[in-house]
Amino acid sequence: MRIQVSRTGGFAGISRRHEIDTEGRQDAAGWESLAEEVLASAPSGTRDAPPSGVPDGFQYRITVGDRTVYCADPDLTGAQRTLVSRVLKEGA
Repeated sequence: MRIQVSRTGGFAGISRRHEIDTEGRQDAAGWESLAEEVLASAPSGTRDAPPSGVPDGFQYRITVGDRTVYCADPDLTGAQRTLVSRVLKEGA
């Protein structure tokens, strides 16, 4: 499973994009479970366009396979925040 996170916005306006491919990873089940939780808990409106968020806040596009959801600070769910943080930290 390929998990991609794109982050835009913020005070400096610097974009970041990282991804994780879970294939062959020993921790694949944990990544995939977290990604599925993010997709399942996303409100329907967040599947089409990014929410406005707050000034100088970050906006995120999370893509898992062929499904994409959008979210923005400060309204990330716990699962969204965890997935975004892990992908941006560990992804390539």
